[in-house]
Amino acid sequence: MSYETSYAELLAPMADAAQEVGELLLKAPRPAPVATFEEFRALFLELEAPLIAALRPRLGAIRPGVPWADEMDAVLPERGEVWAVDAIDGAVQFMRDMPQYCVSVTLVRDREPVAAVLHCPPLGETYRAAAGRGATRDGVPIGPSGKRELAAAVVGSSHPPFVGEQPGAAEAWGRSLAAVAPAVAAVRNLGPTSWQIADAAAGRLDAFWQFGRDDGNLLPGALLAREAGALVTDAEGRPWRAGAAAFLAAPPALHARLLPLLAQPSRTGISW
Repeated sequence: MSYETSYAELLAPMADAAQEVGELLLKAPRPAPVATFEEFRALFLELEAPLIAALRPRLGAIRPGVPWADEMDAVLPERGEVWAVDAIDGAVQFMRDMPQYCVSVTLVRDREPVAAVLHCPPLGETYRAAAGRGATRDGVPIGPSGKRELAAAVVGSSHPPFVGEQPGAAEAWGRSLAAVAPAVAAVRNLGPTSWQIADAAAGRLDAFWQFGRDDGNLLPGALLAREAGALVTDAEGRPWRAGAAAFLAAPPALHARLLPLLAQPSRTGISW
């Protein structure tokens, strides 16, 4: 059995696990507002604990012995497999009773995403992709936008959590926003980075970009976008890899127009 075949066969049980956690999230009461970061962190860990407890045995049965990467600092081994999991991707929105959140489950091999599932409980939608086997939403193949002009494009963007801890990342993102916004119809930040990239893979958004290292959030979207037929690169046009300092996913026609706008902010002499 080839890796491609075996990874595609993992998608159904991965989706079952993500949807099970999604049901738990839909039934969970929305927490009371918090006033400090420490209160937010404590509440998040309290909410996350039963979700992780549900996911671990399910994913362990799918791929016995595969470790989990740390959610906020996804350190990936050079060789071998690791799960990159976010049980509440978009926790900020969830905790404020907003619908922009999802369950994110990605299997990574040799630092490359090979199987990914994103499930949005409020929408009841599930994206799936496996290396070499295409990408779907609710079982229907997806593809990126057919837009060719930036002036007609609605694009998404965001920044990594705690972006201030990555010197130069927020500044580069700000300059890129100033470069892109006048050229497109609209720029939006619609919640979880992973789901925004998936929506770009499916043509709901016309493209997505980000500055800063954010592997845990970018890995599932990168696989979905590649498998859907979008170009996925850094700000210099090189194929995106885990650890890259910038990310762009767009259909070829728009990618060629967005890349020059993003390349300038990345050539500032800032050491990342």
